Amino acid sequence: MSQPIRVLLQTTIPTAADDWHIGRFSQLAQTLAAASGADGAPLFEVTARDRGPVGQPDPVLSTLDRSGFDQLWLFAVDVGDGLHDADCEAIGRFRGRGGGVLVARDHMDLGCSICSLAGIGAANYFHTHNLDPDPARRQIDDRDTAYILWPNFHSGANGDWQHVVAVGEPHPVLHDPDEANGVLAYLPSHPHEGAVDAPAGDASARVIAQGRSKATGQAFNLAVAFESKDGGGRAIAQSTFHHFADYNWDPRLGCPSFVSEAPGDAIRQHPHALDATRRYVRNVALWLAGRDVAVA
Repeated sequence: MSQPIRVLLQTTIPTAADDWHIGRFSQLAQTLAAASGADGAPLFEVTARDRGPVGQPDPVLSTLDRSGFDQLWLFAVDVGDGLHDADCEAIGRFRGRGGGVLVARDHMDLGCSICSLAGIGAANYFHTHNLDPDPARRQIDDRDTAYILWPNFHSGANGDWQHVVAVGEPHPVLHDPDEANGVLAYLPSHPHEGAVDAPAGDASARVIAQGRSKATGQAFNLAVAFESKDGGGRAIAQSTFHHFADYNWDPRLGCPSFVSEAPGDAIRQHPHALDATRRYVRNVALWLAGRDVAVA
């Protein structure tokens, strides 16, 4: 019997009731904790936490390379101060020793502290940090929420779902035997997703999934996968943490008071989309750990 994969789910903000604290990702944590393998044994051991005080090393992230965790899911919900230099350095060492990392940010500059992460940070484009190298893509997409500027791809309302299009050879994290073609087709939508892309010159990275804006028809990247390189761990850069948030899986679970857009409920009306999302979560966690997604 294999040991459970030890997963750390962590935000880049201290606990704050009216923000995207780690408690707003409870459905994700429960999905991973409930997953079992063919032998019935738990696949994952999950720890979920917010960061410590801002302005100093986080006690867990800054020692991550010396921890027993196998992978980090980092929800970058800060406004630029979410990671200390010591945190970034330890995350880099963690991945260097084989640890898996998923990083998920959001629109504009939300989560821009991740720009300091080696490798995966370069896959994230923001409004004032690490700008998209193509000026033509620095354009407002969602115009309904006027105070949010680019990148802000409108894939749909919170609580609705979007179609996912595999890019190139379907990546293992998109494996879905419930689809006729075996490829996952749905993820939660969000009114203003961020921008991710494979960094120029990094042969280990490729875009694996795209969505399409319901505002402009523009295709945009949902996820970038980094293969293991020089013994390092795998990684995923996700366009928005809302793919994993409770509010996007079920709006009845609530959101911070600053969220102004009216939610939808299509994902509750279309359970297959939520099933696909849960499968994606399981696939990502297995793939980051170097496990075979199709047989686990």
